[in-house]
Amino acid sequence: MPAPSPLKIATDAVTRLTKEEKMYQKELISQKSRVEKLEADLKNGIGNEDGNAEFMVRQEQKAMEETKAVFGPLKTRIGEAVSRLEEQVASAEGDSNASAAELTKARELLASTPKDDA
Repeated sequence: MPAPSPLKIATDAVTRLTKEEKMYQKELISQKSRVEKLEADLKNGIGNEDGNAEFMVRQEQKAMEETKAVFGPLKTRIGEAVSRLEEQVASAEGDSNASAAELTKARELLASTPKDDA
């Protein structure tokens, strides 16, 4: 089995990083929901039988802040991966041996990936 081309590697990297960002977004929404529920329960006196409801709220808030902290570096990595993919696409366009399917997939991915100025 031949080694994957640099174009395929760059395409897969962007795909993986954007998927990772989506998963962190889902996790953040889930964490916000848990914090809101815990805070509402604490305010209403529900679920504080063991006396650690405030601790649980702080722990969930800390986890939420840690998740938020991931987005800055992740956006930077996505930007770098997109730049590498753009370079690989430009290189592959000039190469007659480049796979048309890989090139098409890379172009589609570039079109669908929002480009941030990181």
